[in-house]
Amino acid sequence: MRRYQHIVIIALSCLIMTACNKKIEELQANPNQPGSVTADLLLGAVLTDMSGTQDNGALEGYGPWDAVARWNQYFCRNYEYYGDNQYGWSSGSFDSYIVLKNVVQMEKEAATRGADSINPYESIGKFIRAYYYYNMTSLMGDIPLDGAIQGTGNLTPAYAAQKDVFNFVLNTLDTVNNHLTQLINKGDNTISGSSQDIYYKGDLAQWRKLANSFRLRVLISLSNKVSDNELNVASQFATIINNPSTYPVFTSVDDDFKFTYVATYNVYPQSPNNFGSDAQRYNMANTYVHNLTDLNDARVFITCEPAWNVIATKGYSAVDFRSFIGASTGESIANMYSDAIAGNLSLINRKRYYDTYTGEPDVLVGYKEMCFNIAEAINRGWISGDAETWYKTGITESMKFYGITAAQTSYTAYFLKFGSSLGDYTAYPFTFDLNAYLAQSSVKYAGADAGLKQILTQKYLAMFQNSGWEAYFNYRRTGVPVFDQGTGIGNNGVIPKRWGYPSTEQNLNATNWKAALSNQGLSSDDINGSMWLIK
Repeated sequence: MRRYQHIVIIALSCLIMTACNKKIEELQANPNQPGSVTADLLLGAVLTDMSGTQDNGALEGYGPWDAVARWNQYFCRNYEYYGDNQYGWSSGSFDSYIVLKNVVQMEKEAATRGADSINPYESIGKFIRAYYYYNMTSLMGDIPLDGAIQGTGNLTPAYAAQKDVFNFVLNTLDTVNNHLTQLINKGDNTISGSSQDIYYKGDLAQWRKLANSFRLRVLISLSNKVSDNELNVASQFATIINNPSTYPVFTSVDDDFKFTYVATYNVYPQSPNNFGSDAQRYNMANTYVHNLTDLNDARVFITCEPAWNVIATKGYSAVDFRSFIGASTGESIANMYSDAIAGNLSLINRKRYYDTYTGEPDVLVGYKEMCFNIAEAINRGWISGDAETWYKTGITESMKFYGITAAQTSYTAYFLKFGSSLGDYTAYPFTFDLNAYLAQSSVKYAGADAGLKQILTQKYLAMFQNSGWEAYFNYRRTGVPVFDQGTGIGNNGVIPKRWGYPSTEQNLNATNWKAALSNQGLSSDDINGSMWLIK
């Protein structure tokens, strides 16, 4: 009998402990924090991360007027307190995998709530994977693929060879097009959480165009691998261009994958708020400025200010191309600052970029770039077509972005004189004939190698403050335009060819990190080493 009493006591004790533990768990639960998040809310968070407005540490997570634009040599910082112009790329970031883990969770939440295996969240999730993997591999070389987004299921993911990553990206983008086609054909044209889609408002037809246009970017980046029979770069490019009903691409700037700043809740990086602290701390880079002034290109009047001391000493007009002077990115920051405050360098156009709280949209993947990519493919003989037409379309669309059209020859530039206060702008009328600009020998499409250089130069100019890393990627791939080097960029005055892997990989994933370096022929994590993509 006593034994049964012990059993009862033990059983009662277990029940009491279970009840207590349950009570403790209930007390620990935060009623204001949901246990799960719907797929549409996760989509909104991921798409915002892609915009570059969230500082999540991801290397591709930058917006306009940030570090990537400096490394693209569009502008310089001339005051060391606010940063420098060095290419200190010894330790990159794998924080993009954090975003991709949210993509995985988004896909799971959609499936949990009854979505078919092919659904809008799954398709867009695949595009986001391709977008991030393309950027990461282009920056570093070999990278982990989906093994790195398994959370605690795989803390030491293996690295995939860069060629395999590119194959994965291209195949994934093809799948995105196929899946979106199926959804659209059965009438599933929008995302249920369309309000969370800050780019296309849930329009799957637009996402389909984006996937194919982005695929053209990826293929152009592989121009050095055109002879690789496994990749079939030229053939893939031709398949997209020659089958527009199967592979629709952008047809105008209205299709751009762009982030639009709204003054009420996401202010443009430059605004009246930070005018006093940094408006004179930014001056324009020589690489950008001289490629405009050498072509007598009026876009310099819109994005830059003249060097006011040059005007005073030389007697030039404020809308004379000789009045615009960029600083070499490789110049010492001390010399650059002295020249900037003396009025010997062109500053950022403070009227355009500081006058309001709503700035120009940040185009992540755009029609203008696509026009130049198609022109380049024709020039290289990958596809048939009129390279000059696509080239001119890219130029004219870029000019339109700044309000310059062929139908108008009289314009007005607005500059803030050096030392003046915000709002004290002066109007400077100028004339510019776009048709005459396109007809001049330095711009008129020349074909062959000279024509290719023209395409690449104009693509660089059109990518000002947009398209993320593409300006640098194109320079590294082709050498056009020539980037400035020197002590100011660090790295012994040499533009690096890649980012080093995150320093944490040496401790947390050393075996796979070492294998990745060895597989690429690198004896160390050398930022000057050549990855497969550019060999």
